[in-house]
Parts: sequence; C-alpha cells; structure tokens
Amino acid sequence: MKFLLTNDDGIEAPGLAALESAVEPLGQRVVVAPDTHLSGCSHRATTDRGLHLRLGRGEWHTLDGTPVDCTRIGLVHLAPEVDWVLSGINEGGNLGADIYHSGTVAAAREAALLGKPAIAVSQYRRRRAPVDWARAARWTRQIVSLLLARPHAAGIFWNVNLPDAETQPDEPEVVFCNMDPHPLPVRYRIEEGRLRYHGVYQDRLRALGRDVDVCFSGAIAITVLMLPQPE
Repeated sequence: MKFLLTNDDGIEAPGLAALESAVEPLGQRVVVAPDTHLSGCSHRATTDRGLHLRLGRGEWHTLDGTPVDCTRIGLVHLAPEVDWVLSGINEGGNLGADIYHSGTVAAAREAALLGKPAIAVSQYRRRRAPVDWARAARWTRQIVSLLLARPHAAGIFWNVNLPDAETQPDEPEVVFCNMDPHPLPVRYRIEEGRLRYHGVYQDRLRALGRDVDVCFSGAIAITVLMLPQPE
C-alpha cells in the first residue's frame, strides 16, 4: 500500500507528522504539503503562476501552493501509483458545512476527482488546549485501517472527525453518520474599524445523529462523501 499525505496546516504542522506516524505501519508514504498555513482555502487551485516544489527529508516535499495543488502534483507528477490520499490531521474540526471551505477536505475531494480514494482527518478541540497528537495518531491508524478494508466506489472520499481528546476516553465509539446541514454561526464584531469574524464554533446548531452532534458528543464521526459520476 502506498499513501500520498497532505494537509492545509502546512509542512511543519504537528498534525502532518502525526498522520505519517499513524500510517507508517500500513505502507509507504509520500508527503506533499503547502509551505504555509492555508486553513479555510477551500478548493482553490493555482493555475496563474509556476509552482515551486522543494524536496526535504526522505519523501517529504514542500509546495508553494494550496492543498489541492499538493494533491494534483502528488498524483500527476510525483507518485501516480499511490493507492490512497490522506489529508490532515487538521488542528480543529471539519464538520458539517465546514467541508465547503476546508482545505483539508478539498485535498481529499481533489483526489476523488482524480480517481483515488481519499480520507480527510481532523481533530476537533473544544478549547485552545494542546492536542494529544500521539492519541490522535493512534485513533487515525485505527480508522484508516477500518476504511481501507471497506469496499469503495469511484468518487468516494471520507471525512473523519476525532472528538475532543481532553475529555474523551482512550477508545471512543466510531459512528458512521451523515453531514450536518446547518451553517456555522455567522457573527462579526468591529475591531479598530474593521469587521472581524467572531462566530463560536461550539455554538453551532446540531442535528441529532449527524456528524456535528456525533463528534461533539465524544465519538469519532465518519462521513462518506460522493462525487457525482458520469452517466
């Protein structure tokens, strides 16, 4: 098994190192990640300039582009033979409507567009406390192993959200669930004459049994997403 790893938090993000640690026993890894933090960049791709790819240690590569660019360069230029694309582990949840603006999820979506199964993994956290990346890696290894064993059709990718590690047991329940349709809280306040987003993530609406509710309640939320297929 060979994996392409990427993220939207940047090449130096601890979540990317945790992701590699999670899948190290499962197969070979090629890493292509942005050279800077690009959270919330959605499915943006760079087509108006050249991209600079730099080789780091081992099979780690840095790209001055977006998560979608990283997936494209990885699958088309560096390692077209990879079996799966994994994106994350994002520092913060990507639940419900987040999938539309998340760079983490966009990298997995681009993989599905290019014909590869993919998993986006995010670590929800209730407060700004440090993330237990070792535990997140252990949970991620279990989930990736679980999803690798499941049958998958063309156009499928998975969105996985790990619960707040501060308050949850070592082995949280794993729940397959649908995406919550509610929008994020949209609030702003004026700071120095500018409007600054001030929505509170934890205050979002929750549909019972959907991914927001599942993850906020302490379980690992797994949602399958499907791209429309040609007729």
